[in-house]
Amino acid sequence: MALQKETTPTHIHTLLKQHFGYDTFRPNQQAIIENVLKGKDTLAIMPTGGGKSLCFQLPSLAMEGTTIVISPLIALMKDQVDALKSNGIAAAYFNSSQPQEEQSLILEQLIANQLKLIYVAPESLWGLTNHLSKIQINLVAIDEAHCISSWGHDFRPAYTQLSRLKAEFLGTPIIALTATADKATQDDITKQLGISHATRYISSFDRPNIYLDVRPGQQRIQQIFKFLGSRGKQSGIIYCLSRKSTDMLASKLKEKGYDAKAYHAGLDAEERSKVQEDFINDRVPIIVATIAFGMGIDKSNVRWVIHYNMPKNIEGYYQEIGRGGRDGLKSHALMFYSFADVVMLRKFAAGTPTEEFQLAKLERMQQFAEALSCRRKALLNYFGEYITEDCGNCDICKRPPKYFDGTLIAQKVCSAVARLKEQEALGTVIDVLRGAQNQQVLEKGYQNIKTYGAAKDISWKDLQQYVIQLLNQGVLEIWFHEKGRLLLTPFAKQILFEGKTVRLANVIQETVEAEKPKRLPTRGKDLFEKLRTVRAKVAKEMGVPAYVVFSDASLQDMEDKMPSTVQEFSEVSGVGRAKLEKYADIFLQVIAKHKDKKTSKVATHERSFQLFEKGMSISDIAIKRGIMENSVYGHLQKIHELGTKVDLKQFISDAEISEVQKAKSDLNNPDGLKTYFEHFEEKMPYYKIKLGLYLIKL
Repeated sequence: MALQKETTPTHIHTLLKQHFGYDTFRPNQQAIIENVLKGKDTLAIMPTGGGKSLCFQLPSLAMEGTTIVISPLIALMKDQVDALKSNGIAAAYFNSSQPQEEQSLILEQLIANQLKLIYVAPESLWGLTNHLSKIQINLVAIDEAHCISSWGHDFRPAYTQLSRLKAEFLGTPIIALTATADKATQDDITKQLGISHATRYISSFDRPNIYLDVRPGQQRIQQIFKFLGSRGKQSGIIYCLSRKSTDMLASKLKEKGYDAKAYHAGLDAEERSKVQEDFINDRVPIIVATIAFGMGIDKSNVRWVIHYNMPKNIEGYYQEIGRGGRDGLKSHALMFYSFADVVMLRKFAAGTPTEEFQLAKLERMQQFAEALSCRRKALLNYFGEYITEDCGNCDICKRPPKYFDGTLIAQKVCSAVARLKEQEALGTVIDVLRGAQNQQVLEKGYQNIKTYGAAKDISWKDLQQYVIQLLNQGVLEIWFHEKGRLLLTPFAKQILFEGKTVRLANVIQETVEAEKPKRLPTRGKDLFEKLRTVRAKVAKEMGVPAYVVFSDASLQDMEDKMPSTVQEFSEVSGVGRAKLEKYADIFLQVIAKHKDKKTSKVATHERSFQLFEKGMSISDIAIKRGIMENSVYGHLQKIHELGTKVDLKQFISDAEISEVQKAKSDLNNPDGLKTYFEHFEEKMPYYKIKLGLYLIKL
């Protein structure tokens, strides 16, 4: 176990602000981090976009040594490593796709204790054990941990080898993290990893900023065009079940003038990579994809997700809609549903080793799609999180069906489940309630229980819908891993014994006009767009996706706070020490110009030069003007470009200019400054690189 640095709550909050730019933790984050720092094994179930990564990244900074992060996708590793580096944290990923030279450099950094986090795929981990044995490992983090379980929706055979971790890294705590795991999957994860006594933290699965919307599958393409009509250039993903549908829909969107691209396994690796990069970097706003797309993407500004077909299970649906609104701003999840989708998905499951299990989960997904009560209730109840209030942010809450007092029906259903000793699946429960005389009922003697035939006046189909509503309301739960048997929840006992009333929806629901999509707030839109533009420019120069520089939520916070000084800018959400040093000056300039274009006729670079001519030092100018020193150097370079004589060589030596010139030649004229910065091992400041490149052109 690694020796810990100071890990008081105050110190943990300091690290949070210093490296990640946040003042407060999200729910459960601090408790998980403190548990890890005590050296305890941990299972963290947190919603997509809920801040799972911080739960191992921050402890890594608070302890001596290096954290191993096991992650399933190269794109996911690259994304997180880019974000960590942007926050000034030493991290790298290691996988088989990297050139030998790059792998060797990473291993040298690892052995020299220069990395706080090393990301590896499960397939690559065991080839590194010789190197890992030579350094201090403070924590092993397993991301997307549901992949280890055959109960999970995305089983990966290579993950099963992780059962060796406890023996390989004796005394090192393990944290397993996932966004989607029901109780059976959670138990399987801890069992396979040998951490059965791990402390479990199950955060709320609720993503209240996501509007849940399910619509009939007729005229889907026309509905999509209408949906996109007022959404401008917002980023979004459309999921399809087949490659053919993906190509067809992308083509129709292009014909209508939308900038859209298809993504599926039929494209070669280079094309798939290009499509993903275009989406990440905001060059293409719409991706039409199979479900393989998006798992490794932490793009925070996806404003909507459409399911062209119904997904095969609720875990997959939840994970996919969770790719929208990760910045906490409003997002819309639209799913189309038709029985044809169910037929297709049943064919996909037929003949597979887990056919029975897949079909049970598909049936639950169908029940969600057909729900006549609050969809968020149904979604959260599936994951064992029971809420009593309707959410107010789904299509059912916005356009409720007609309800009636269904307490008596609910009591009959709950009584039947209880008298069947919670051992039977939905179909048998309905058969008993309707007084069916089939072989299964009669052989088990169910015709003799008190509730046999108690609901014979209700049709089988209607009674099925009422039971589904009770499932979706959290009155009943279903255990797929035990043949889909129905169980009573605490709500059911309130209905049976405490007089709790139940509302059920009429099965026949009126067809209604689809809700008009909501626009994002437009206040400060001009400034927000200016900030987006400068973010895109900086991201291109740095060679990273725009959201790695700042999320839309950070830009919105800048718009709200209108900071004027570096100190005020440091208080923007998402601005840590590294981002403050890199980006404050350029964003402050944009905000200052927007705030009052008439404040001064003197350009910002001229004001810096005037103070410089008065004999003020670079640092004094920066302090007086509330900007970064890098910005002052840039202003003086700008003055020189405009023809005013300034001795720029007082800021950079001839030897340093020669080094920049050699790097330019060796690196074959790279586009961004980041490549130079890394080439110089981060020892030459950005302002000197910019000055050097400028002076060698003269």
